Amino acid sequence: MDKITKTDEEWRKELSPEAYRVTRQHGTERAFSHPGFPKGEGTFRCVACGEPLFDSETKYESGSGWPSFWQPIDGVQSQAVEETVDRSHGMTRTEVHCARCEAHLGHVFPDGPKPTGLRYCINGAALSFEPEKD
Repeated sequence: MDKITKTDEEWRKELSPEAYRVTRQHGTERAFSHPGFPKGEGTFRCVACGEPLFDSETKYESGSGWPSFWQPIDGVQSQAVEETVDRSHGMTRTEVHCARCEAHLGHVFPDGPKPTGLRYCINGAALSFEPEKD
């Protein structure tokens, strides 16, 4: 996968202020603040670079207030998303970011449903939705 590297100025020009804050400054949108994504089958892509990240088949209602998935688009050993340790805000969590452009997406927690038991808790502002074509 080819990495995408841009200047801060380029990212600011291309992204909405909220998407920039979340993806480039490691922000978090307020729970339940992002408008819902359309129902139906499709692909959730990185809002910054367009990389496919999650499939609608793995999305579920976690009640957390953020879009939640039980695995990335290419499985638990994903090449699409990468994980790093996040020790901000007095907590230790696992951050998830886009492997292609390093956009901050959210965090992954071990309290999700079967079959993985994982909850990829993703900021809606970090995603775009592409419906499946008929």
